[in-house]
Amino acid sequence: MTSQIHPSKYEAWLDSLQNGGYRLTAPRKAIVAIIVNSSRALDAVEIFDLGRVEHPRLGLVTVYRTLEKLDELGLVQRVHQPDGCNMYLRAPEGHEHLLLCKSCGQMEYFSGDDLSELIEQISQRSGYQVLEHWLQLFGLCGSCQVVTAELDV
Repeated sequence: MTSQIHPSKYEAWLDSLQNGGYRLTAPRKAIVAIIVNSSRALDAVEIFDLGRVEHPRLGLVTVYRTLEKLDELGLVQRVHQPDGCNMYLRAPEGHEHLLLCKSCGQMEYFSGDDLSELIEQISQRSGYQVLEHWLQLFGLCGSCQVVTAELDV
């Protein structure tokens, strides 16, 4: 589940929570560690199950409340799935967009998009002043492509 540990990011998130007036309980610290160290998007129940390994008394309500607080602080990003399910992952650093594997949930951020011309056209046609945008791309990672290809043989 974890690709690498990000101790400085973990500490920064805890500082943000504490500076935001939130208590740093052991379950909340576990939830932060799970998200910071995950290389894929997780839903609340997955975070709950992973957190209960270290904290058997962790409640699902605590997971949802912590996710809400992390979202308010801009530390997590909700991933809106085509089926309507929300998943969570650490927020991008700077102006990045999301590429997500539909099979395993592996995620990657990318940058380099220039949507300014498209946004300007949409603004002129619609009369809206576009203030921000959010781009998510769904596909299959290299590993899942190999598995899919093997199944097709």
